Amino acid sequence: ELENQLMAKSKTLDDLKQSLALNGSAEQTPEAQSLRIAELCEMKDSIVNQVAQLKASMESTLEQWRAYDEIYAEVSLMTTRYLYCIDQCKPSAEEASLEALKKQVKTLQ
Repeated sequence: ELENQLMAKSKTLDDLKQSLALNGSAEQTPEAQSLRIAELCEMKDSIVNQVAQLKASMESTLEQWRAYDEIYAEVSLMTTRYLYCIDQCKPSAEEASLEALKKQVKTLQ
């Protein structure tokens, strides 16, 4: 999207250059017009560089989010497994009674 906007602005700038070259301007001298055109070209180049930097930065950020999503999915799965195991390992009320524990101790002895 930014690239499309940049291309549109670049085309507009080129059209303005051509229009200025064809029509001239009674308000400004040719030297002033040339300086203004050069200034506009520098501004366009600066914007192109900024867009390239932003694109690289966004790609890096997207890659980091992809890694985060993968790690989050792994951690979520492991957490679910651990919670299931903990739930399965809880002794029932009967197993936790004092008499049941005494029976277990007696059996182990």
